Amino acid sequence: MVDTAMILEQPFITITNIIWSFDRATGQLQLLLVQRASEPDAGRWALPETFMRANESADEAALRLIKEKIGLNLAAFHTEQLATFTDQRRSEGARALSLAYMTFLPEMPPLRAGYGALAAQWFTFSVHQTQFQLRYGDLRFVTAAADSAERYYQQLHLPEPATHLAFDHEWILAIACARIKNKLDYQPNILLVLGEHFTLKAARTIYAAFLGVAVQAIDNSNFKKTHQHLFVEVGTVSNRSIGRPAKLFRLASVQD
Repeated sequence: MVDTAMILEQPFITITNIIWSFDRATGQLQLLLVQRASEPDAGRWALPETFMRANESADEAALRLIKEKIGLNLAAFHTEQLATFTDQRRSEGARALSLAYMTFLPEMPPLRAGYGALAAQWFTFSVHQTQFQLRYGDLRFVTAAADSAERYYQQLHLPEPATHLAFDHEWILAIACARIKNKLDYQPNILLVLGEHFTLKAARTIYAAFLGVAVQAIDNSNFKKTHQHLFVEVGTVSNRSIGRPAKLFRLASVQD
């Protein structure tokens, strides 16, 4: 017989979106963070979130979040579901479940803080020792260092919140980075941030960011040979300078 006293009724369901883009001027990956305007965790930086509405699916809510926060209408293939986070310790107060998504923006539009946010900013993504870090000016955040969810949630609400992202977003981000890194050799959707077409050098730049190496450490010839099944050649870069123009590719999994 079901113990109805133990049934969790109507928890908050949020959509958390890890939004990636690429700064072509600096050649660096970017990730969007917002500074929360209201409790819980008012004033802290966080991944963009929205509540799922009764008349939409989680996928639709993830795309709506992009439209509301950034003003872009994206095709569904730019967004993929990451995981569901349900640990009862992930937020203080009311129970909140998170359906996390990743979105890969082919452009890096200017930001304007929307409803519920004091600020919105692109943070530069890089490797820091054994973790990944986000930087903007003097602000710096790193992904969770714990090697398991249990260890992470045990220490989640310790002091010094100003140096950490809100809620369990450092753990969500760590899972996102691990997912992308593990899929580099068979489904590198992160390359969607480079736009419809890209050079192999640009692709190697993205790989280097997750592997924690300089782009020069990834040999172009070997990279092309071992990853040729992932890319389709589509032409060459328009080049007015002397020398052979670089070839352009697209992801084989995405149709023109």
